[in-house]
This record gives sequence, structure tokens and C-alpha cells, in this order.
Amino acid sequence: MSIDDDVALLERVPTLRLLGDASLRMLAIGSEQRNFVRGDILFNLGDDADAGFVVQRGAFRVEDGAGAEMIAGPGALIGELALVVPMKRPSSAVALEHASVIRVARSLFQRVLESDPAAAVRLRDEFAVRSSQLASDILMAGAKLTS
Repeated sequence: MSIDDDVALLERVPTLRLLGDASLRMLAIGSEQRNFVRGDILFNLGDDADAGFVVQRGAFRVEDGAGAEMIAGPGALIGELALVVPMKRPSSAVALEHASVIRVARSLFQRVLESDPAAAVRLRDEFAVRSSQLASDILMAGAKLTS
């Protein structure tokens, strides 16, 4: 895939779209592509998380320690929080078929944000909205459980 193809893919990811074209181009140029065959492990539960992964093609099963799972296909960002905070992987991810990802290292993502403060503000605002919505959802669920 070309840099332009990678930029177009990154632009499909709602979180990354907030960064704008110049920052997406920097991410595309600085990131790396990784290829997988069915059964290959992208990462395991508990691994150090130092990158996020955008699925280019194929699909991955992402499963948390409690058995909840989802399928991540083209355009999905796996490991979003790892782009902004050091953490352990809260899930594992395994290729369901021939697949490829764009690996975006946290260090690269942070350099991009440092070079584009307006993009960093947009991303911070998005995370704030999501956090607020999550808190609201938790309160609503708690209220339903106690009624």
C-alpha cells in the first residue's frame, strides 16, 4: 500500500480523523505495516501496550479476560488507549485470516500531537466527551440495577 492509501485508511478511523491531513500523513509515514496469517497473535492479554493497530485487511478477534469478544475488521483501531497512556493490554487479539495492520507507536503518536497542538486539543476534547458519556452510562446502569 502507498502512503496515500495508508492516509485514506487512517482517515476512516474516527479518533484519528480528528488529527487532520498533515498529522495523518506523518502517522502514515512513520508507522509500520505488519502481516499475519490465520492464528497469528497480534498481542496477548497483559502484554505491555506501546502502540495501536489499524486493521488494513482481514480481521482479528479481540477478547478480554472475561470472555467478551469483538471482531475488528478493516478500518478498526485496536488498542486506542495505548496511543496515549502506558498500560498493559486488557485483551488479546488473534488473526482470523490473512490480515495486515498499520502499527502506530505511542512515541510516534505523541510526536505528532506535539507538532500539532490544535489536533491534540481536538483529541483531548473527544476523549473528554467519551469519558463523560461513559460516566453517564455507568450511572444509568447503576440506577437500573438498584430499582
